[in-house]
Amino acid sequence: MSLRINDIAPNFTVDSTAGKLALHDWIGDSYAILFSHPKDFTPVCTTEFGAVAQLAPEFAKRNTKVMGVSVDSVEEHVKWKRDIEAVAGAPADFPIIDDTSLEVSKLYNMLPANAYLPDGRTPADSATVRTVFIIGPDKKIRLTMSYPMSVGRNFAEILRALDAIQATDGVPIATPANWVPGQDVIVALSLTDEQAKEKFGNIDIKLPYLRYAKAPQK
Repeated sequence: MSLRINDIAPNFTVDSTAGKLALHDWIGDSYAILFSHPKDFTPVCTTEFGAVAQLAPEFAKRNTKVMGVSVDSVEEHVKWKRDIEAVAGAPADFPIIDDTSLEVSKLYNMLPANAYLPDGRTPADSATVRTVFIIGPDKKIRLTMSYPMSVGRNFAEILRALDAIQATDGVPIATPANWVPGQDVIVALSLTDEQAKEKFGNIDIKLPYLRYAKAPQK
């Protein structure tokens, strides 16, 4: 069965470019982004890992750790990091895990449980390993996105989604389409108008079920 939002992210212990890591222990009290790739030394993936390297300060500001998954060995990852850093102009200091066994790819339903990839496998063999998971400090999956091989990920959108998740975490609000930090939020339907005014101050009632308020400060 596929993983769903609010499922506990499956734990695993693997080797990585940062040594042996257990996912839940590594996350600790942070948010985490797990983003997976079908092969080292591939063009789109190199640009994506480079984008993550460039955004390291933004993830740090958001108390968020980033982990890359690729179906190659740590030895190959270390070599690949040189290309990533040359393209990005920034160090790729986040861990990249060794998933040559396909354990994580299967655990996270990126590949069928009985999938076997031959020696000398190509990116096409593991093309479905192109997923993003945002995981909360409670170890629950908060968001998933899956991409085809030909479409590079938009990490500005991943950051925006992370901001929205953090803004709404434990607060009776939601974010509207295209929301970015600083814009108004939507009041949850669990609150009456009076409760919403008491909690958020002035509210802008567009429709009985669509009410805006200033985003609360956390």
